Amino acid sequence: MKNEERSAKKILLHQPFLTYFHRWAHLFVPFKKALTLGKTNKNKFYLVLCSLIRTFAPMNYKAALFDLDGVVFDTEPQYSIFWGNQCRHYHPEIPGLENMIKGQTLTQIYDKWFSGPLLDEQDAITERLNDYEANMDYVYVEDFERFIQEIRSHGVRTAVVTSSNQSKMNAVYRKHPEFKSLFDEILTSEDFTASKPAPDCYLQAAARFGLKPDECVVFEDSFNGLKSGRSAQMTVVGLATTNPAEDISPLSDVVIPDYKDFDYEKMCGIVASSR
Repeated sequence: MKNEERSAKKILLHQPFLTYFHRWAHLFVPFKKALTLGKTNKNKFYLVLCSLIRTFAPMNYKAALFDLDGVVFDTEPQYSIFWGNQCRHYHPEIPGLENMIKGQTLTQIYDKWFSGPLLDEQDAITERLNDYEANMDYVYVEDFERFIQEIRSHGVRTAVVTSSNQSKMNAVYRKHPEFKSLFDEILTSEDFTASKPAPDCYLQAAARFGLKPDECVVFEDSFNGLKSGRSAQMTVVGLATTNPAEDISPLSDVVIPDYKDFDYEKMCGIVASSR
């Protein structure tokens, strides 16, 4: 038997999934083909089966990486109010602009919508935003606290990966003294230069844990955030808190409305499109 065939067999023997393989394989065409192959060529059978198990077997993720707004906290409705006021004041010619800029960083918003003749207004907007964020209600997305405590009990490392700045995070810490205890790492806009949808922030988070991208699962709600997780080659869970589920589905491996019916086992059962 060749080395790779021995390796495949070794992997298979350590897969709990095999306990149920023969019972359920007849329901899946790829598994049925593997069983047929096993009757004639056991070595190739091991290789094919190993490939199938890598695809369908539960993944024991080692890190969960969370965006902040719309993922940890249900704050997007409050931002819609703030940016709705700013957009109606500065861009009355574009109704609903506050919905178009959802998920974008402050730099991205300024560069596209508040530059040129509005450049001098940026400082005033930033000051209003800082005051607004200092007094926001930071309410956890439903069942988030239960979910993160559960996955941490299974040894999953956790991190916040947000485009928010340290000033805003200080407001979060004042509202939620327990916040830091929920995460092993907290990455803010000061920690990376390339903003979402670039993958840099999530790759940096994985590097802090010494993990590969396929060992991490990203939780995001915005289009730019989802693209960032996808570009990082990580499994992506989309939160339908900011945008409709059908709109974010193409960028997500699974979409959930909140964490109420989501747990560690379901997270590990996600079959990522990159696997």
